[in-house]
Amino acid sequence: MKWIKQLFVFYLDASIHVSFAVIALLELTWYFFEKPREVHISYFIFFGTISCYNFVKYGVEAKKYILVSHTYHRKIQLISVLALGAAVYNAFYLDANMLLGLMVLGFATALYAIPMWPKSKNLRSLGGLKIFIVAMVWAGTTVFLPMIPGKDFLSWDVAIEGGQRFIFVLALMLPFEIRDLKYDAPELKTLPQRFGIPKVKRLGTLLMSIFFLLTFFKDSWQSLELFSKGVVAVLLGAMIWYTKENQSTYFASFWVEAIPIFWWGLILGLGYWI
Repeated sequence: MKWIKQLFVFYLDASIHVSFAVIALLELTWYFFEKPREVHISYFIFFGTISCYNFVKYGVEAKKYILVSHTYHRKIQLISVLALGAAVYNAFYLDANMLLGLMVLGFATALYAIPMWPKSKNLRSLGGLKIFIVAMVWAGTTVFLPMIPGKDFLSWDVAIEGGQRFIFVLALMLPFEIRDLKYDAPELKTLPQRFGIPKVKRLGTLLMSIFFLLTFFKDSWQSLELFSKGVVAVLLGAMIWYTKENQSTYFASFWVEAIPIFWWGLILGLGYWI
């Protein structure tokens, strides 16, 4: 059974799990706004997420990413290259305005990973800012981007949903921030370093409360949407409080990251029976 564990670890390390989480949030957007699924957008975002996340994790220094010596990292590199090719193929089927939006999100991702000037730091090295950039990119990718073709991204409800998604991802990042506390350099000034773990957990509770209550500010919302957001708010809030600095190996990287997938599964399951 050793090969199953190895496959599972590779699934996490190659950013496939996080890509499914992003796709789950994209599916939620189409469900909440009763939009038909655009397969090329889904494929582009899924494969693009794999490629981008692996570059951010392993390829901040381009030379090290291209000249890979470790066999395991070569496999991740191969997956990343194939994913990039699939993303580029599907990009040819996207709306021109959507490609413009992708350029903006891509620029933010580049700032996150690559220093703009020699000897300068990237945004990833600015711990306090890092999670806000990630939340902005996820919200832009899974809410505003799919709404661009019909110009629905300018509507009030989309703006509220985008704000909720930003808050949700921000809270989703907190267990990772707490996990990395013992590894992060003091100069990063991450939220747990600045305020301590108890205050960060209280912040998570506040964020999930705002996340849920913002639903009532939408002009149109469904009962299933309200219920699912309530369940997810309680679940993520509980997991934030359960988080500790010395957490289990896969607590954040699998279980916390799986909450968007669970959310989408909850919608599918309840939607089938209701």
